[in-house]
Amino acid sequence: MSDYQHGNKNALESLYQLYKEPLYSFIYRYTRDEPFSVDVVQDTFVRLQLNKMQYDPERGTLKAYLFQIAYRIMITKLNRRKKWQSLLPFLTPQPADSFSQEDKMSVQEAVSKLPATHRAVILLSYYHDLPHAEISSILNLPIGTVKSRLHTAIQLLKKDLEVKSNEEKPL
Repeated sequence: MSDYQHGNKNALESLYQLYKEPLYSFIYRYTRDEPFSVDVVQDTFVRLQLNKMQYDPERGTLKAYLFQIAYRIMITKLNRRKKWQSLLPFLTPQPADSFSQEDKMSVQEAVSKLPATHRAVILLSYYHDLPHAEISSILNLPIGTVKSRLHTAIQLLKKDLEVKSNEEKPL
């Protein structure tokens, strides 16, 4: 790891080749979600790259450190997914046949009708699964503004999609 910590690019590739499969296996067995598992593994190595100097061999093996990073990322993403399911169940990953193509199009249309400032926050938060702090940094906004815009966007989506579903129901 010390070669890697000091900038050896081949070391990162070696670490990735050595640990990607065990990390993927762990995440996949936990979630049974292949794309999610791949994302968590990728995010784990991104986090390792960003925080490579924080690894301390005195505190444990590199493998344990990577599993700890992967587990924390997985739990954070799963908790975010649960939050999204309670707020906007139609935006969370569902089995392929859960929603009709018409429903999917309605959601896409509702998101596209949001004001640009709110749409950006929804897309970064939901589709890219970014935490508020990262969205704040990307959009160069205070974190409170990000939270406020996200809340407003959710309310606007609920209202728009609720109206559509009520219009479609016969009296």
